[in-house]
Amino acid sequence: MGNKLKGKDLIKLGFPKNNSINIALGQINRYRKREKKERILEEAKEVLQHPEKFQGNAIWGKVAEGLVKPVEVKMHQLRNTRVPFSIYGENEIDEQAKFQLYDALKLPIAVQGSLMPDAHYGYGLPIGGVLATENAVIPYGVGVDIGCRMCLTIYPIPVSFLKGKQHQYENILKNHTKFGMRETHDKKQDHEIFYRDEFTDIPLIKRLKDKAYKQLGTSGGGNHFVEFGTVSITEDNNEFGLKIGEYIGVLSHSGSRGLGANIAKHYTYLATKQCHLPKNVQHLAWLDMNSHDGQEYWLAMNLAGDYAKACHDNIHDRIAKLIGAKPIAKIENHHNFAWKETVNGNECIVHRKGATPAKKDELGIIPGSMTAPGFIVRGLGNTASLQSASHGAGRKHSRKKCKEKFTKSDIKHQLKMNDVTLIGGGIDEAPMAYKDIKKVMANQQELVEVLGTFTPKIVRMDK
Repeated sequence: MGNKLKGKDLIKLGFPKNNSINIALGQINRYRKREKKERILEEAKEVLQHPEKFQGNAIWGKVAEGLVKPVEVKMHQLRNTRVPFSIYGENEIDEQAKFQLYDALKLPIAVQGSLMPDAHYGYGLPIGGVLATENAVIPYGVGVDIGCRMCLTIYPIPVSFLKGKQHQYENILKNHTKFGMRETHDKKQDHEIFYRDEFTDIPLIKRLKDKAYKQLGTSGGGNHFVEFGTVSITEDNNEFGLKIGEYIGVLSHSGSRGLGANIAKHYTYLATKQCHLPKNVQHLAWLDMNSHDGQEYWLAMNLAGDYAKACHDNIHDRIAKLIGAKPIAKIENHHNFAWKETVNGNECIVHRKGATPAKKDELGIIPGSMTAPGFIVRGLGNTASLQSASHGAGRKHSRKKCKEKFTKSDIKHQLKMNDVTLIGGGIDEAPMAYKDIKKVMANQQELVEVLGTFTPKIVRMDK
């Protein structure tokens, strides 16, 4: 008897020949490969006799689902018409991004959509795309970097310190922030998130725990950053109780690191196995929220979002200790995530891929580029935009185009003109790669109101 469990082994026991069983075999062989086949078959017999006991089980839940209520695997066709949608700053958005949204609006699960003024082409949904769906979650509608977010802490320190203590602040970013695939902190810190049930109950997450522990408090590559800058508060009557004036701030942008990337990859694979779509929209494969995989992805996605927050908290705590001050305000928000929200009186799953939540009175931070200000905003709760706003300035040129178009001298010139010090950063993240943030903000005045700005002065990115 070969040790690898096969479909025919389960069929011999009396399992039906359906696709749920085939998908489940992958899970069993992946996570139970060191165990004896006889032992697994004994468990399988029990699952066959009492499938209701195993619903929700990390290993056997999918098999139990295949016995009780199998997920229907079929080819889905797009509707002929689009569901309602809004586009903000339409003239500034490339046609490819618009057509990506138009395709998403024809999905049979789509309810409503929106495109933010910083939008550009991406996988699945465009970056800056917002989509409400009925009882279904699209892993690529959330994105690969689950829970990617902004976090701004504001300190009661005179802005003159950015010049007077520049060398000290530069060293803090050089030596105490970590970026990319290889860098981690020498002194690791524990966090309550690692004691969550998901790290025990979901096999995929269990395997990623060590990586997540090592990467806590680190930032990704690409457009992720940690920076010191000047915060200007322009409205006295604000939720964080700051007077009009200028302060030192620390702004970070990063997500859920390897944990989120692996979750996205795994559940996108499962979605494409169960939800067959025309080639042009295959990245929009979804998971039914009533299915085992849909429920498990929802738990994993929320864990990744909380882990991203834990990373930012760790970054800001380390910096606060090094500058010897406590923050007087903190503003933060996700922008690659899905939420359960009410749309037109019904509960929907609202995907915001590169879009900031902007419910009525909700606070957020929308960054510019390394030489342009970011904006502290308060949401206006606009239902036409699905209560969303842009997540930044948005790319004007692709990474490839930047390498063809700009040189290191071009970047140095821009940095000098704006009195910005850059540590790390590549040509693909040139300030000129981004749209004009002021235009982007002008195109979303009905979505958010501005409470203040953050202007970068010392920027740290991946090398």
